[in-house]
Amino acid sequence: MAPHTAAHARHTAAPAPAPDRRRAWLITALIVTFMVINFADKSVLGLAAVPIMDELNLSNSTYGLISSSFYFLFSLSGLLVGFLSTSLSSRVLLFGMTLLWAVAQLPVLAVASVPTLLAGRILLGAAEGPAASMSMHALYKWFPPERRALPSALQIGGAALGTLIAAPLVTWLIEAYGWRSAYAVLAAVSAIWALVWWQAGHDGPYDHARTGTRTRTGTGKGDGPRLPYRRLLSTGTVLGSIASAFGAAWALSLSHAWLPAYLRTELDMSAESAATTISVISGYGLLLLLAISPVVDALKARGVSSRWSSGAAQSIAVCVAACAMAAFPFIESTGARLILIGLAFGTIAIAIPLHYMTTAEVVPTSQRGAVFGIVAGIGTLPGLVAPSLTGHLIDAGETPAHGYTAAFLTAAAVMLVAGLLALTSIRPERDAHRLGLDHRPAGGAH
Repeated sequence: MAPHTAAHARHTAAPAPAPDRRRAWLITALIVTFMVINFADKSVLGLAAVPIMDELNLSNSTYGLISSSFYFLFSLSGLLVGFLSTSLSSRVLLFGMTLLWAVAQLPVLAVASVPTLLAGRILLGAAEGPAASMSMHALYKWFPPERRALPSALQIGGAALGTLIAAPLVTWLIEAYGWRSAYAVLAAVSAIWALVWWQAGHDGPYDHARTGTRTRTGTGKGDGPRLPYRRLLSTGTVLGSIASAFGAAWALSLSHAWLPAYLRTELDMSAESAATTISVISGYGLLLLLAISPVVDALKARGVSSRWSSGAAQSIAVCVAACAMAAFPFIESTGARLILIGLAFGTIAIAIPLHYMTTAEVVPTSQRGAVFGIVAGIGTLPGLVAPSLTGHLIDAGETPAHGYTAAFLTAAAVMLVAGLLALTSIRPERDAHRLGLDHRPAGGAH
């Protein structure tokens, strides 16, 4: 072989390094911890809602505005960092994000007021906007497509675990040492994780966008052809995945902002009982996440299409949660109401990892981080609306109970529409074939 030919071969077909399974699971553990901290940070305002509102004399509308402020820059930052992920390593991105989480907790420790609460939540939202999509992107660099279901479930399980751990622990800190202590502890934990990640976090062997391989288009930018984002984002699978994320995010933002206050003020629970209830709901969501991944893998191994194995699962989960959301305000029995609350706020856990899986199937690897950022950015827009709208509905209702009922019915309607749109739109095999990302015959795309 001529020297220039050999050099060209090395440049165009550089093999990816062999996967290191031990390192892959270490990275998974770190990312699960990352998500635990992420959701603890996100939950602290809701868990401290009652003492903060009492101390600062806040109306429901003002508290709702502060809760929604978390999402002022959330979607935009998710979008921008998604595009940055094509040129910056996951190690740098996650390190920078987590340091900002620590900084965001500090303003309220200096002066407790509406402006400092707003400033801290806006900065925290900007730093956490890309967290789920970029940590999933980092995780996918360590696992091939056929082995991503369990790591994906564990990553999202970190979110449920974060609430499971945060609810009793943060509530204990608030009750024992005041609500400011929870902010201080979370700032320290975020900084410690950032330092550990900087030492241990590295991009994996399936990071094709950074291995120097050339594509058929000759761009050297990743696995397969780079496609116009307009084409990728207009596929039914990506639009349906966004719809699934949107419905789940509406319920999730309500659970963070208003569920603790609802349990305490409307169901007359103590702080400890409310924290226990939230932990149980999070535990239920975690069990669903751990159960769904082997089911999805088994269905795919039997030849079931992604449309039904992962697409229908996330869509139906959002629809079931919507029905429970619409029902529980009208149930008098405390036990039955709590079961429905668990279904409404816990079942959506299934949708979160699966909408990333279905999106990944119709996107070239080199563009995955950017598209994940777009899906996350649009899919989490409910956080900008739902908490603030709920606060206004509570203040405008004849009683707070009437206001909560209106808010939950609104959430149910949004979620049901989103779930049905996802069910009819997500068809990964068909869309991958149309985009030229697989080689199966058109008849196999269902």
